[in-house]
Amino acid sequence: MSRLSFLLREALVNLRRNALVVIGAVLAVFLSMGLAFAAIGVNEILRINTLAWQDGTHVVAFFKEEADGGVSAEAQVGLAAEVSGWDEVKEALYVDKAEAYVEFQQLFADRPDFVAAVNPSTIPSSIRIKLNDIDTWRDVQFRLQAMPTFRRVTTLGDQIDQLSSLSRGLRVAGLGLSLVLGTAAVILIANTIRMAIYARRDEVSIMKLVGASNWFIRVPFLLEGLIEGVVGAFLAVMTVWVLFRNLASAGDTIRLFTFDIAPSFFLRWGTTFVLFGAAAGTIGSLVGLSRYLREADGRTAGAV
Repeated sequence: MSRLSFLLREALVNLRRNALVVIGAVLAVFLSMGLAFAAIGVNEILRINTLAWQDGTHVVAFFKEEADGGVSAEAQVGLAAEVSGWDEVKEALYVDKAEAYVEFQQLFADRPDFVAAVNPSTIPSSIRIKLNDIDTWRDVQFRLQAMPTFRRVTTLGDQIDQLSSLSRGLRVAGLGLSLVLGTAAVILIANTIRMAIYARRDEVSIMKLVGASNWFIRVPFLLEGLIEGVVGAFLAVMTVWVLFRNLASAGDTIRLFTFDIAPSFFLRWGTTFVLFGAAAGTIGSLVGLSRYLREADGRTAGAV
């Protein structure tokens, strides 16, 4: 226990002696981990909104008027039932003229003059379709357009494809950014530890001469790197969490897009990033120590 407390005390002394260098290492970890964590958070926002769009109505098919070559209301109901049986379709909801006009009135409630000028009979009935897989929207749209009973078929498929492509691209970019910045954090911490060793090179050499093992010398520096990595990663996680909480509050005014991320996401990924910061600090310390200790071993052997 006394040996452990001694090693921990030595690590804290190292941190205090090299305060400016340590702050630089912590800031480097903070920036690298913060950018990577923010990229993953943005990707999560896109994923949430993609799923929300996928749960909505994907395709809307508007019927022709019966006088213009369309079919009766009874036939329209039967056609909606037929469409709901397609393999690609999760749900097909038939909306008749009366329901469509009520929705029209609600949509333009702030423009009563415009609503009064529209004849309810001109509002078309429609089928609103939810798909099992959003990627099949083109097939469904093509099949509906081939039917002479529909006047127009609309879809949000293009927007969903763009959002999905952006999400996939950002996921790859976020992963690449995490790897690059994580490697940068390891290198910066390794350089910090190497500078700390250089500042105490005489002390380390004396410890080697009196028989101190390499691990006894390593542990304080490993603890130093561990602390730097954990503190930098923790600050990055907390900063990104605060930014996204504020973004979610500001996003309440945007109805078509949500910025709200579940707390479990931050807990899961935040813990992962803090652990990664600890690992980066430890690995950086090992990298910084390994070369110097090999050289010190050589000098000790030569002195003997």
